[in-house]
Amino acid sequence: MLGMKLGKKTWLSIILFSLCGQIAWTIENMLFNVFIQEEFNATLNDIALMVSLSAVAATVTTLLMGALSDRVGKRKIFICMGYLLWGLSIMGFALLKVNTISNIFGTAVNALALGVGLTIAFDCVMTFFGSTANDAAFNAWMTDISDDSNRGRIEGINSAMPLMAVLVVFGGNMLISSSDNHWTILFLTIGIIVLAVGIIGFFTIKDKEMEAKKDESYFKNIFYGLRPKVIKENKRLYIILLGFMIFCTSVQVFMPYLILYFQNTIHLENYVLVFAPAIIVAAVFTFFYGRFIDKYGFTKMVIISMALYLVGLVLLIIFSNVALVFIGTMLMMSGYLSATACFNAAIRNHTPKEQVGLFQGIRIIVQVLIPMLIGPWIGSLLSGNSSEGFLGVAGDSYTPSSLVFLGALVVGIFVYLIVYLFSRGNKKENVELSTKD
Repeated sequence: MLGMKLGKKTWLSIILFSLCGQIAWTIENMLFNVFIQEEFNATLNDIALMVSLSAVAATVTTLLMGALSDRVGKRKIFICMGYLLWGLSIMGFALLKVNTISNIFGTAVNALALGVGLTIAFDCVMTFFGSTANDAAFNAWMTDISDDSNRGRIEGINSAMPLMAVLVVFGGNMLISSSDNHWTILFLTIGIIVLAVGIIGFFTIKDKEMEAKKDESYFKNIFYGLRPKVIKENKRLYIILLGFMIFCTSVQVFMPYLILYFQNTIHLENYVLVFAPAIIVAAVFTFFYGRFIDKYGFTKMVIISMALYLVGLVLLIIFSNVALVFIGTMLMMSGYLSATACFNAAIRNHTPKEQVGLFQGIRIIVQVLIPMLIGPWIGSLLSGNSSEGFLGVAGDSYTPSSLVFLGALVVGIFVYLIVYLFSRGNKKENVELSTKD
C-alpha cells in the first residue's frame, strides 16, 4: 500500500495554516498573559480565569462546528472564513488600553478591572473564530487528506509549528518592544497576517470529497464522542486520548506562566535570546522526529519524548542559571513538541474515517478544556504558596514560582501509566489475531 500522495498546494496549506494558526494561538496562550498583566495589572488568578474561560469557549465551539462541518460535508469554507474573522478579532485587541477605557467610561469606572474583564471577553470571542477555523475544521481536514503512511510527517510539521510561532511572535515583539504602542502594532500585524492567510486558503485548500450528513441529527452528533457505545467501540483511541489529556494538563500547569517566569521571576531581560535557540532546536528535532513516529510507532517514540520533557522540567525546577535554563527549556520543548506529534498522529490513526469531524469535540475536551480548567489553577496555587522558596525560585500571586514546573512534572509522570495500558492492549490484540490465524 503506497498511501496517500499529497500535492504541493496541500503541503503548502498544511505549513501555512498550521504556522499562522499557531502564531495566533501563541498570542493568546502566552502574550495575552503578559499583556493583561502589563496593561491592567492582572493577578495569576486573573490569568488562570482567562485561560479557563477560553478553554470552555474553544470546547463548545469545536463541538458545535466540528459536527456542523461534517453535516455540511465541507471544511474549506469553515477554515478560510474562520481565519478571516479570526484575524479581525485579533486586531480588535488594539483597542484595549487603560487610557481608551478611561476616556470612554470616565473616572467612575475602575479602568484596570474593566480592562481585565474586556480582555477576557475579547479572548473568548477570538477563541470562537480560531477554534472554528483551526480546532474544528483544519484539524479535521488534515485527517481527511492523510493516512497512516504520512500522518507522522504531517504531525512532525504541525507539532513543530507552535514553537516556530513562538519564535516569530516573540522575535517580532522584541523588535517593537521599545515602542510606546508595541501592543497595538503587534495585534494589528498578527491580525492582518491571519486574515491574509484566510484569503490565500481559498486558492490552495481543496476539500476531500465526503458525503454531507444531513440525514443525521445535528444535536446528537455534537456529543457523539461522549457516547458510552462509541467509547466501547474505540477503546484504543480513548486510551490515547486519556494519555493526551494528562500530558496537556501537565503542560498547562506552567505554560501560561512561562514567559512571566522568565521575565519577572528569574529576570531574564533578554529571555528571547535564550528562548529562541531552544525553540529552533526543538522545532528541527520534532520535524525529523515525525519520520520515526511513522517507522517505529506511537509507544516507543512517546516514551522517549516524555523522558526529554520530564528531564527538562527537572532542570527548570532546580536551576535559574541562564545556561541551565536554556538546556532545560530546550529539552522540555523538544519533548513537549515530539510528544504532541506522537499523540496527534496516534489519534488520527485511530479515528474512524467516517466520523472525523464528530471526534474533534472529544479531542478538544481532552486537549484544551480539561487541561486548561485544571492546569493553570495548579500553577497559580503553587506560586501563591511558595513565598518561602521551598524548592527552586519563589513566587507570589503576581509572580510565578519554579514550583509550576514541579507540578507539571508530577502530573506528567502519569502519562507513562497510560502508555503502559496502551501497550498491553496492543499485545493482547496481537495475541488474539495470531490465535485466530
